[in-house]
Amino acid sequence: MSASVQSILESRFGFPSLRPLQQRIIDRVMSGKDALVVMPTGSGKSLCYQLPALALPGRDGAGPGVALIFSPLIAPMEDQVAALRKKGIRAQYINSTLSRTERDRRYQQLGQGEFELIYATPERMEKPPFVEALGCVPGGVKLLAVDEAHCISKWGHDLRPAYQRVGEF
Repeated sequence: MSASVQSILESRFGFPSLRPLQQRIIDRVMSGKDALVVMPTGSGKSLCYQLPALALPGRDGAGPGVALIFSPLIAPMEDQVAALRKKGIRAQYINSTLSRTERDRRYQQLGQGEFELIYATPERMEKPPFVEALGCVPGGVKLLAVDEAHCISKWGHDLRPAYQRVGEF
């Protein structure tokens, strides 16, 4: 693990070290490779994308970039964001629970690069204002994660057809 990743782990997440499997996954993500992570609840899966989200540079040196996390479930998404914000991490979510005014405000903030991580439902990629905001982020989208993906296999691809288009997006 690089010194900068170790520093972020300690200063922003409050952990002195990673679990062995987390280390392998994070090293893989930091090297630009894809990872499919299947681990039990409470084993630290989220850190496997949250830590790289903070450590990876933005694309083309144009800015810090943002990590985009697709999650099918609103309550866990909101819980994740609340926990990250308590740690001083600039995370936010955009979903159907927000008023149009609040969604528009968050789109504007997103486009201005105010977030380090943005959580959204997969259907959000079909909304032009969201796509436009992502296109304006200085440094672009530097990491894409799909959280709570077990919902796809548990309930089938018909639950959220938008997941079939994540690769295209």
